[in-house]
Amino acid sequence: MSIIVMMLPSVAVLLMLAQTPQPFPKPGASKPTTPATPSSTAPPQNPRPPVAPPAQTAPGPNDVPSEATLGVQIYPGAEFLGSFDAGKGQRYYLFGTNASFTEIVNYYRVVLKQKGELIFDEPAVHEFDIGKYKEETMAFPPSVTIKEYKSELSEGYPNPKPGGQPGRFPTVIQFVPSPAPGK
Repeated sequence: MSIIVMMLPSVAVLLMLAQTPQPFPKPGASKPTTPATPSSTAPPQNPRPPVAPPAQTAPGPNDVPSEATLGVQIYPGAEFLGSFDAGKGQRYYLFGTNASFTEIVNYYRVVLKQKGELIFDEPAVHEFDIGKYKEETMAFPPSVTIKEYKSELSEGYPNPKPGGQPGRFPTVIQFVPSPAPGK
Protein backbone atom coordinates (compact mmCIF):
# COMPACT_ATOMS: atom_id res chain seq x y z
CA MET A 1 0.00 0.00 0.00
CA SER A 2 2.75 2.50 0.87
CA ILE A 3 4.53 1.87 -2.48
CA ILE A 4 1.35 2.80 -4.36
CA VAL A 5 0.98 5.98 -2.30
CA MET A 6 4.63 6.90 -3.01
CA MET A 7 4.26 6.30 -6.78
CA LEU A 8 1.03 8.31 -7.17
CA PRO A 9 2.70 11.76 -7.49
CA SER A 10 5.14 10.44 -10.10
CA VAL A 11 2.33 8.94 -12.17
CA ALA A 12 0.36 12.19 -11.97
CA VAL A 13 3.36 14.22 -13.21
CA LEU A 14 3.96 11.78 -16.09
CA LEU A 15 0.30 11.99 -17.13
CA MET A 16 0.47 15.80 -17.16
CA LEU A 17 3.62 15.78 -19.31
CA ALA A 18 2.10 13.30 -21.79
CA GLN A 19 -0.86 15.54 -22.63
CA THR A 20 -1.13 17.22 -26.03
CA PRO A 21 -0.18 20.88 -25.69
CA GLN A 22 -3.14 23.23 -25.68
CA PRO A 23 -3.09 26.84 -26.78
CA PHE A 24 -2.62 29.25 -23.95
CA PRO A 25 -4.42 31.26 -22.69
CA LYS A 26 -7.94 30.28 -23.64
CA PRO A 27 -10.42 33.02 -24.61
CA GLY A 28 -12.45 34.09 -21.61
CA ALA A 29 -9.88 32.76 -19.13
CA SER A 30 -9.73 34.71 -15.91
CA LYS A 31 -6.96 37.24 -15.60
CA PRO A 32 -4.93 37.85 -12.45
CA THR A 33 -6.07 40.68 -10.26
CA THR A 34 -2.58 41.81 -9.31
CA PRO A 35 -0.22 41.44 -12.24
CA ALA A 36 3.39 40.85 -11.41
CA THR A 37 5.99 42.89 -13.21
CA PRO A 38 8.83 40.88 -14.72
CA SER A 39 12.24 41.88 -13.48
CA SER A 40 13.73 44.46 -15.75
CA THR A 41 16.46 43.55 -18.17
CA ALA A 42 17.76 45.62 -21.03
CA PRO A 43 15.70 45.14 -24.19
CA PRO A 44 17.62 43.98 -27.25
CA GLN A 45 19.39 46.64 -29.26
CA ASN A 46 18.23 47.22 -32.86
CA PRO A 47 15.48 44.58 -33.18
CA ARG A 48 14.08 44.01 -36.64
CA PRO A 49 10.72 45.67 -37.40
CA PRO A 50 7.55 43.55 -37.22
CA VAL A 51 6.79 41.39 -40.23
CA ALA A 52 3.74 42.21 -42.38
CA PRO A 53 0.53 40.15 -41.92
CA PRO A 54 0.52 36.74 -43.63
CA ALA A 55 -0.16 36.75 -47.36
CA GLN A 56 0.22 33.04 -48.07
CA THR A 57 -1.41 29.79 -47.07
CA ALA A 58 -0.47 28.17 -43.78
CA PRO A 59 2.25 25.50 -43.79
CA GLY A 60 1.43 21.87 -43.04
CA PRO A 61 1.48 20.53 -39.46
CA ASN A 62 5.16 19.51 -39.62
CA ASP A 63 6.43 22.41 -41.75
CA VAL A 64 8.39 25.16 -40.04
CA PRO A 65 6.40 28.37 -40.56
CA SER A 66 8.07 31.47 -41.98
CA GLU A 67 7.95 34.88 -40.34
CA ALA A 68 5.67 35.95 -43.20
CA THR A 69 3.26 33.11 -42.31
CA LEU A 70 3.28 34.08 -38.63
CA GLY A 71 3.00 37.81 -39.31
CA VAL A 72 5.77 38.55 -36.81
CA GLN A 73 9.43 37.76 -36.44
CA ILE A 74 10.63 34.69 -34.59
CA TYR A 75 12.95 35.17 -31.61
CA PRO A 76 16.50 34.44 -32.85
CA GLY A 77 17.54 30.89 -32.01
CA ALA A 78 14.01 29.75 -31.07
CA GLU A 79 13.40 26.14 -32.14
CA PHE A 80 10.19 25.05 -33.88
CA LEU A 81 8.39 22.45 -31.73
CA GLY A 82 5.22 21.85 -33.72
CA SER A 83 1.93 23.24 -34.91
CA PHE A 84 -1.56 22.32 -33.85
CA ASP A 85 -5.10 22.77 -35.14
CA ALA A 86 -6.75 25.58 -33.18
CA GLY A 87 -10.11 25.14 -34.92
CA LYS A 88 -12.01 27.31 -37.42
CA GLY A 89 -9.16 26.97 -39.92
CA GLN A 90 -6.51 28.41 -37.56
CA ARG A 91 -3.29 26.80 -36.42
CA TYR A 92 -1.01 27.73 -33.56
CA TYR A 93 2.75 27.28 -33.64
CA LEU A 94 5.05 26.54 -30.70
CA PHE A 95 8.72 27.49 -30.49
CA GLY A 96 11.01 26.64 -27.58
CA THR A 97 13.90 28.74 -26.36
CA ASN A 98 16.54 28.65 -23.65
CA ALA A 99 16.10 32.39 -23.09
CA SER A 100 14.28 33.45 -19.94
CA PHE A 101 10.62 34.43 -19.86
CA THR A 102 11.61 38.03 -19.08
CA GLU A 103 14.06 38.21 -22.01
CA ILE A 104 11.43 37.00 -24.45
CA VAL A 105 8.74 39.35 -23.12
CA ASN A 106 11.12 42.33 -23.33
CA TYR A 107 12.16 41.32 -26.86
CA TYR A 108 8.56 41.26 -28.12
CA ARG A 109 7.75 44.52 -26.31
CA VAL A 110 10.39 46.20 -28.46
CA VAL A 111 9.61 44.32 -31.70
CA LEU A 112 5.83 44.77 -31.47
CA LYS A 113 6.04 48.25 -29.94
CA GLN A 114 3.46 47.40 -27.30
CA LYS A 115 3.40 46.46 -23.64
CA GLY A 116 1.27 43.32 -24.02
CA GLU A 117 -0.53 41.89 -21.03
CA LEU A 118 0.53 39.58 -18.21
CA ILE A 119 -2.27 37.00 -18.21
CA PHE A 120 -1.07 34.78 -15.34
CA ASP A 121 1.53 35.21 -12.59
CA GLU A 122 2.27 31.52 -11.97
CA PRO A 123 3.17 30.00 -14.31
CA ALA A 124 3.94 33.30 -15.99
CA VAL A 125 2.04 33.88 -19.26
CA HIS A 126 2.30 37.12 -21.25
CA GLU A 127 0.26 37.87 -24.39
CA PHE A 128 0.67 40.37 -27.22
CA ASP A 129 -2.27 40.91 -29.58
CA ILE A 130 -1.19 41.08 -33.23
CA GLY A 131 -4.57 41.29 -34.97
CA LYS A 132 -8.27 41.81 -34.51
CA TYR A 133 -10.23 38.88 -33.07
CA LYS A 134 -13.33 37.89 -35.02
CA GLU A 135 -15.29 35.37 -32.96
CA GLU A 136 -17.35 34.12 -35.91
CA THR A 137 -14.28 33.19 -38.00
CA MET A 138 -11.51 32.59 -35.43
CA ALA A 139 -10.93 30.13 -32.63
CA PHE A 140 -8.24 32.30 -30.97
CA PRO A 141 -7.16 35.93 -31.22
CA PRO A 142 -4.08 36.51 -33.39
CA SER A 143 -1.32 36.79 -30.82
CA VAL A 144 2.18 36.07 -29.60
CA THR A 145 2.05 34.40 -26.19
CA ILE A 146 5.07 33.63 -24.00
CA LYS A 147 4.83 30.99 -21.29
CA GLU A 148 7.36 30.19 -18.59
CA TYR A 149 7.67 26.42 -18.27
CA LYS A 150 10.60 26.13 -15.87
CA SER A 151 9.61 26.22 -12.20
CA GLU A 152 10.10 24.41 -8.91
CA LEU A 153 7.71 21.74 -10.26
CA SER A 154 8.91 21.52 -13.86
CA GLU A 155 12.29 21.37 -15.58
CA GLY A 156 10.73 22.91 -18.68
CA TYR A 157 8.75 21.98 -21.79
CA PRO A 158 9.98 18.60 -23.13
CA ASN A 159 11.72 18.69 -26.50
CA PRO A 160 9.45 16.62 -28.79
CA LYS A 161 12.40 15.54 -30.96
CA PRO A 162 13.82 12.21 -29.69
CA GLY A 163 17.30 12.92 -28.35
CA GLY A 164 16.89 16.61 -29.22
CA GLN A 165 18.99 19.17 -27.41
CA PRO A 166 18.18 20.83 -25.17
CA GLY A 167 16.06 18.17 -23.56
CA ARG A 168 13.68 20.81 -22.14
CA PHE A 169 12.90 24.45 -22.89
CA PRO A 170 12.36 26.90 -20.01
CA THR A 171 10.28 29.22 -22.20
CA VAL A 172 7.80 28.56 -25.03
CA ILE A 173 6.55 31.09 -27.57
CA GLN A 174 3.13 30.46 -29.11
CA PHE A 175 2.14 32.21 -32.34
CA VAL A 176 -1.48 32.39 -33.48
CA PRO A 177 -1.33 34.23 -36.81
CA SER A 178 -4.20 36.07 -38.44
CA PRO A 179 -5.93 33.81 -40.96
CA ALA A 180 -4.93 34.29 -44.60
CA PRO A 181 -7.12 36.85 -46.40
CA GLY A 182 -10.41 35.38 -47.57
CA LYS A 183 -10.70 32.95 -44.63
